[in-house]
Amino acid sequence: MKKIAVIVAGGSGSRMKSAIPKQFLFLKNKPILWHTITAFTKAFDDIEIIIVLPASYAEEGKKIADSFSTPHKIICINGGETRFRSVKNGLDLISEEAIIFVHDGVRCLVSETLIRNCYQQALEKGSAIPCIAVTDSIRIIEGSKNKLLNRENIRIIQTPQTFISKLILPAFQQDYQSSFTDEASVVEAFGKEIYLIEGEEENIKITRPIDLIIAERIIKN
Repeated sequence: MKKIAVIVAGGSGSRMKSAIPKQFLFLKNKPILWHTITAFTKAFDDIEIIIVLPASYAEEGKKIADSFSTPHKIICINGGETRFRSVKNGLDLISEEAIIFVHDGVRCLVSETLIRNCYQQALEKGSAIPCIAVTDSIRIIEGSKNKLLNRENIRIIQTPQTFISKLILPAFQQDYQSSFTDEASVVEAFGKEIYLIEGEEENIKITRPIDLIIAERIIKN
């Protein structure tokens, strides 16, 4: 089945405290976004990629896309005011049946194996949402009190969140809700069941300066 990755790289990078958005910072002499795109092109040589970018960095994104051997398979578009809007902008370009990956542009260490596993599960079940177990103790605050949660029942959600197109495309025709924190929450609000898949500890989201140092060490090792 056709494979399309919507890579959301529309963030400003405020927590990184950088003059440029984090997706354009360099990691091992290449932009973070380049590493992210490379993971998908290595996983599937027939994949098509839609990169969602800040409008003011469209030219930088196009330069990265043009550095690949198949730039005709990579489209750059402008993002929106929210993640929901940015993802919708990418999905609006898709009309055919496909397996659709939605991935954070700064999760540049995602493995080819995880991408392929998500594809296979989405084919079989309709969705594949990578997650990892919580290792710390977790407490929830309720007013002036707090209580311990059973961490065995809690998972940290990652990307690529992967869906068959007939699930995710109509789900994103809903009106935006503040509870839409990721694509799974949108599809779930549309009345469809979500299926988890084992993620990867190294599939970190680079948001702070320390994350860049960690990513460099992971690549080195």
